[in-house]
Amino acid sequence: MLLNPAPLAATVAELQDDALDLHLYIDQLCDRIDANDGDVQAFLPEPERRARLHREASALLAQYPRKRPDLFGVLVGVKDVFHVDGFVTRAGAEAPPDQFAGTEAAVVKQLRTAGALIAGKTVTTEFAYFEPGPTRNPWNLAHTPGGSSSGSAAAVAAGMCPLALGTQTIGSVIRPAAFCGVVGFKPSAGRIPTEGLVYFSRTMDQVGFFTQDVAGMQRAAAALCRDWGEVELTDDAIPILGIPDGPYLRQASPEARAVFARQVDLLRELGYTVWNVPTLLDIEELNQIHRRLVFAEFAREHKAMYAKFKRLYRPRTAEIIEIGKKVSDGELDELRAGWFEVRDALEKQMEQAGIDFWVCPAAIGPAPEGIASTGDPNMSLPWTYAGLPAVTIPVGRAANGLPLGLQLIGQTDEDEVLLACAGLMGDELQQ
Repeated sequence: MLLNPAPLAATVAELQDDALDLHLYIDQLCDRIDANDGDVQAFLPEPERRARLHREASALLAQYPRKRPDLFGVLVGVKDVFHVDGFVTRAGAEAPPDQFAGTEAAVVKQLRTAGALIAGKTVTTEFAYFEPGPTRNPWNLAHTPGGSSSGSAAAVAAGMCPLALGTQTIGSVIRPAAFCGVVGFKPSAGRIPTEGLVYFSRTMDQVGFFTQDVAGMQRAAAALCRDWGEVELTDDAIPILGIPDGPYLRQASPEARAVFARQVDLLRELGYTVWNVPTLLDIEELNQIHRRLVFAEFAREHKAMYAKFKRLYRPRTAEIIEIGKKVSDGELDELRAGWFEVRDALEKQMEQAGIDFWVCPAAIGPAPEGIASTGDPNMSLPWTYAGLPAVTIPVGRAANGLPLGLQLIGQTDEDEVLLACAGLMGDELQQ
């Protein structure tokens, strides 16, 4: 296992107070990248990474000699579908990068404003779909880290950076976070801007990120999410949880469901109320609707480039373009409108059942062996489609020793409460 500690909140506190020298910190993480990334391959190569970071650190120290911003000096991995000044965006593809070049992503600008330093670009699958890059799971190099935010999840798990950006169109934050044993958070749709992204689906693309613990995730969310507010839980603020019972849950493997059942039993022993709530009974239809929507938008994003460079697209990516081209503009308009209804139905059901959060496995099982596939994203799909906030915390192991994740889903714009409860729950389950 190539795992190292990289706690975001504690590191920021030390950097802000000069308890940790910024240049020393950069050398420590660059040494870790040099030692481990030849095996993990989470970052895109950058020969002068260390020298660049030292130059940027010196400028940052001069800019903030005393009062320092929320993410001062933190090294952040950025999925290679975000445009970042000074870096070429390749989006995991062979197509010429000048065909989809653009201005720096809004969320990257937010990171810079918060004092963060860009550790480098992290590997993504081709255009954030299923054709994988070379990244391997730090827990076991013979297994996938998941996708499409493969490099971001693996970099955080290996401790090569304490924070990394990803995107989720189906399950590309929650699934790799679960596979790599870290915390993954996808905020409510719209709470982080998507401008400056190589889009997969403009309707469904949502920005998320990875940390090693929930305390770090709360720190990052406060700096990056629109109108973030602090939440303090009272001693009696134990949320009521709902298991989305039925065909949705049966998508998970028997092993994942067995581990989940043990987690639920423990939650009940700890005093949580957990209800089985039949929902998402039409999950097979919803899976198809969501994919048809995002494939159609992907085909439209790539219409001109695909016509010129079709031979450079890998098979699974080309396949969804051909599927998406068959979706009419009229059908696409209907597909785009449908997610509001699903969100409203899920939230209404939560209110009627008296539950605060849905709780379920974060993936259908542990990370599959091999790196030819990034795994099944279906445990994330309905929550992404509805734009609801979702977080996975590393709780439990599969029989092969690889991590599993417990996923919590909240109501729209209740991200703060979701993360606060996730932190409490994670601490209790891991005791």
